[in-house]
Amino acid sequence: MEFISEKLTPQGDEFALPPATGEPALPLRFVWRKQAYTVKHVNRRWKGIEPDRTHGGSERYVHRHWFELAMDDGTRWTVYFLRQPGSRRAAKARWWLYGLPDGG
Repeated sequence: MEFISEKLTPQGDEFALPPATGEPALPLRFVWRKQAYTVKHVNRRWKGIEPDRTHGGSERYVHRHWFELAMDDGTRWTVYFLRQPGSRRAAKARWWLYGLPDGG
């Protein structure tokens, strides 16, 4: 996999997947590097669970919601939704393109 780690901007108000309880609604379209892409199919989704580092307890929480997507241009994307942005300024940067399979 080619590691990308770049912000995605949701476009429009249509969803590829409606929100399930406790999960974000997956946008149908994203803008990446000034180009619009449409989700054709959701291949897989899962949750990234991490220990609670703020209270020192044994609790665990969902840090990221992950999606493997087939896009309209034939590429496959691995994206995630960040539940807790690192700062207030970064609060709008919640969708990220993690990577693309080698060769795009």
